[in-house]
Amino acid sequence: MSGRFAPSPTAALHLGNLRTALLAWLFARSSGRRFRLRVEDLDTLRVSAGGDVARQQLADLLALGLDFDGDVVWQSERRDAYAAAIASLDTYECFCTRREIAEAPSAPHADGYRPYTGTCLRLTAARRAELASTRRPALRVRAAGERCTVTDLWAGSVTGTVDDFVLVRNDGVPAYNLAVVVDDLAMGVDQVVRGDDLLSSSPRQAWLATRLGGVPPTYAHVPLALNRSGVRLAKRDGAVTLADLARLGMDADRVLAVLARSLGLATSREHVTLPQLLERFDPLQLPRHPWVVDPSDYADADVNRMSIT
Repeated sequence: MSGRFAPSPTAALHLGNLRTALLAWLFARSSGRRFRLRVEDLDTLRVSAGGDVARQQLADLLALGLDFDGDVVWQSERRDAYAAAIASLDTYECFCTRREIAEAPSAPHADGYRPYTGTCLRLTAARRAELASTRRPALRVRAAGERCTVTDLWAGSVTGTVDDFVLVRNDGVPAYNLAVVVDDLAMGVDQVVRGDDLLSSSPRQAWLATRLGGVPPTYAHVPLALNRSGVRLAKRDGAVTLADLARLGMDADRVLAVLARSLGLATSREHVTLPQLLERFDPLQLPRHPWVVDPSDYADADVNRMSIT
């Protein structure tokens, strides 16, 4: 049994990422699970600095005291595993562009995802050949509109219709929904803690896990960290990474205290350790609302005076 944290090495981890990592660690350790780290670098293969970013992310997590079990898993080294999974599924080529899918008569989900309506299943052989001469196809799984229900710690039962989602993009890169499922099954991950922006993808992933002969994990989708405008926190929002905060004189111990306060696990003037947080941790008592981060509140690097709501 394992939990995991799986960052993409596109940028330094900000406070929201670090908070999710801390929660994933607390969930795993409090339930006696191993805690694994996976680098989801399939989208950054053309970026030479991706490995450097990943190593800095790991250093930041270790600076907070978060430890991991086993070797770090790199998705870029697991293409054979994805190919083997694809070979066991019922798939078909899709030549639709993003624009064509966006203009198709289907209602988008709350997260903007637009279910696929099966256009390429209805192509004639002549039209398929015509498209193949000008476009590279993506690869979709044939799901036939099955329904799948998952249970989330806070959201409860979440049911979704599984469309024929993409397994391999038209640039040849394995899609997120495929890679994350194949990797979780291979790593023995049975507990997934991540941001609630990914909640709607869970029925698709649980369905695929079952199709691949596995058991879907338990889920806990945690509220995101937001900036003062109510938008998902990003590095551009100011001093929100460990490196930024270190330049203000705030060390990793103080950042851990800030994260703990945001979770209701520490008082406003308390410095805490991970063993203390683990002892206090109760998933059912965690905040159910997003964490609004205001960097101007801690410009003086004094954690005792920080005001983060």
